[in-house]
Amino acid sequence: MNFNNILIGTDNVGQLSDYYTKILGEPAFRDDSYVSWQIGTGTVSVGAHSEVHGKNAMPGRFIWNMESDDVQADFARMKAAGAIVIKEPYSFDQQPSMWIATMADPDGNYFQLMSPFDPDSMGGGN
Repeated sequence: MNFNNILIGTDNVGQLSDYYTKILGEPAFRDDSYVSWQIGTGTVSVGAHSEVHGKNAMPGRFIWNMESDDVQADFARMKAAGAIVIKEPYSFDQQPSMWIATMADPDGNYFQLMSPFDPDSMGGGN
């Protein structure tokens, strides 16, 4: 299998589309219902969903991540573009080269920039 897309459901496609365009650049796809940005080999999409209304009451429940070779620089660019900052870039004492920064969209959904990591270091299988 190959993971390829996250769909962020909303009742305000226009607002999220404008926000993510400022943060991620011009979308790869846009129609009357959906907007999608290509990030590496996958996409993140924003679209209307009949079961989604208002802000996310539990934004930490589901957080999507983007891998970055330079978390601090990409974070600074996104912050300057108007990203809603939840947590500035930080690292861990046990892994000082691993950086994470957390942001949110206007619906309250969290997303993060993360340093690349070796999946083999996680143990387990596929």
